[in-house]
Amino acid sequence: MADKIIEVNSIYEKVHEYCKDYLTDEPADLSVEMTAEDIIYEKQKSDSEFAYEGKELPNFSDDLLEETAVYRKIAEYMPNYDTFVFHGSVIAVEGQGFLFTAKSGTGKSTHTRLWREYLGDKAVMVNDDKPMLKITDTGVIAYGTPYNGKHRLGCNMSVPLKAICILTRGEKNSIVPIGKTEAYSMLLQQVYRPQDPLQMAKTLKLVDRMAESIELYRLACNMDMEAAEVAYNGMKG
Repeated sequence: MADKIIEVNSIYEKVHEYCKDYLTDEPADLSVEMTAEDIIYEKQKSDSEFAYEGKELPNFSDDLLEETAVYRKIAEYMPNYDTFVFHGSVIAVEGQGFLFTAKSGTGKSTHTRLWREYLGDKAVMVNDDKPMLKITDTGVIAYGTPYNGKHRLGCNMSVPLKAICILTRGEKNSIVPIGKTEAYSMLLQQVYRPQDPLQMAKTLKLVDRMAESIELYRLACNMDMEAAEVAYNGMKG
C-alpha cells in the first residue's frame, strides 16, 4: 500500500482475504504484529462510541475487529513515509485524481457515482472511503487501499491528485475555489489522527504541505447529474 510492503502477522485469516488484492511476496518495509489486546481495544472503543451515540452495542466478531486493528496500526505508521489515511472518495479521470470529502452522510459516494455515470469509462474509482495520500516535493499522490467502503469500490492503483473538493448540500449546483484557511478545518477532521503525539505532529505538517500544494474547492450540489458536470468542468482545468 502506498508503495510500501507491509507484513501483517494476524491471529485470524479474514484480514488476508480482505486485503487479497494487495498481496505480494516482496520483502517487507514494515511489519504489523497483532495481539489479543489489540482486538480487546477495538471492542472497547467500538462499544464506547456506540454508547456515546445512544445506540445498541454492536456484536462484532473478533476477526472483524482485527481488521480494524490492522488498519489502525498501519495508519499509525504511515506518517513515517510522508503518507496518511484520509476519509474521502477518490476518482481518477484521464490520469488525474479528484478527491471528494465531507461530513458523513453528505453524499461523497453518491457524487462519485454520478461522475462515473457522466464520464463513463474515462472515470476509474480509486477508493471510496479511506485512500492514502502521499505528500511529495512535486505534489500529492492518491493510493487505493483495501479499506474502500461498504460497497468495496476501488482498486490497487495510484494517481496524481489534482484537487480536493469539500461537498455541501445545495439546491443549485455551484463550485468555487477556496484557500487553505477555509478548507483547513475539514481537512483536519477527515485525516486519520494518530494516537502517538510524534506521529500526530508529522501528520499536521503533512496536511499543511498538502493544503499549500493542491487545488481546493467547495461544491454545493443537489445530487442531480448536473452536479457531476459542474464539478468536473470546474476542476479539470
